[in-house]
Amino acid sequence: MGLSTHVLDTMHGCPAAGMAVTLFSTHGDQATVLKKLVLNADGRNDGGPLLDNDNLKVGTYRLVFSVKTYFTSKGVALPEPAFLDQVSLDFGIADTSQHYHVPLLVSPWSYSTYRGS
Repeated sequence: MGLSTHVLDTMHGCPAAGMAVTLFSTHGDQATVLKKLVLNADGRNDGGPLLDNDNLKVGTYRLVFSVKTYFTSKGVALPEPAFLDQVSLDFGIADTSQHYHVPLLVSPWSYSTYRGS
């Protein structure tokens, strides 16, 4: 199954449809963009996994979620600067035969994540 993500908007109690997400591979201070996407109506990538098992490599990665842009597009009045702009999650892949699911629960003021199934 590879690598997947799912974002839920906890302020509105719905999937974060339309949120922009960027996936990077990282090596120390260097980050290389692997994929840019916009989440579908279910808060997921339309094309299935972000990376399938054949393209998933052992190493470190970063997902960057455009939280401020998403909430302002929903009409939420945010202070300037916003408390959260982009949420960046750095994580490692140790076993490419496993499924790595990285969900994000987010509001304009908080977020949480975990390794899902």
